[in-house]
Amino acid sequence: MALKLDACIAQHQGDRKEQQDRVALVAHGRTPGIALAVVADGMGGHTGGALAAEQVIHTASTNFQQWGTAEDPRHLLHASLTEAHTMIKASRFLNEKDPHSTAVVLMLMPGNRALWAHCGDSRLYLFRGLHMKTRTTDHSYVEHLLKLGRITPEEAETHPNKNILLTSLGGRDDPKVEFGEAEVQAGDSFLLCSDGLWAYFGEEELGALISTGTAREVCARLIELARARGEGEGDNISVALLKLHEIPKPKAKSPLKR
Repeated sequence: MALKLDACIAQHQGDRKEQQDRVALVAHGRTPGIALAVVADGMGGHTGGALAAEQVIHTASTNFQQWGTAEDPRHLLHASLTEAHTMIKASRFLNEKDPHSTAVVLMLMPGNRALWAHCGDSRLYLFRGLHMKTRTTDHSYVEHLLKLGRITPEEAETHPNKNILLTSLGGRDDPKVEFGEAEVQAGDSFLLCSDGLWAYFGEEELGALISTGTAREVCARLIELARARGEGEGDNISVALLKLHEIPKPKAKSPLKR
């Protein structure tokens, strides 16, 4: 089945003094039908977080453009995140800051394949129509407690340590990078976003909103709602939405009549 892509990336600074998130959507320069989406949420004080997130985008985009289709895409994603981690750590010696970043990266490939990787709590959701098929698992203290059954999902929403990450790019330890993959079809949608967006939505509401319009219209609506629900204390917001549609088959031409 041939698919076409309707995609949009969008950001809002929220109520923070600086935009430390970064987001990108890149087409492969040599091979049609391959695209990369990246969301990075930087942390580390004034300018430090922004530099860390920018490093994630730069490394992932550069490696992607140099990637050959005979190479393993999983290796590409892993190398991009670990190289960004190394560069962010090295930047400490130059700017005397403590930069870190989350990252979530998605590759769409021919053959209706999708592969993704993530580190931290920036998320990827895969919706099939209205229904969520999967999402990444946050590398956070609260998600760890949920896995152990020590808290309920309701308690996680208001947990005082909900922003503590167990791994990130630029930290002292090697980052934990997890992967996912799927065969995609018409009606599938990928949402990549920082916690400045997902913190305000449940999965059912996201699925319903994503189905209501074009990628551009949905991104605008998601940011509008997140800003309203932030009530003047909203975080940076970054979002990439990629919606897959079937390419209609051309209608057969009627035979010419004499």
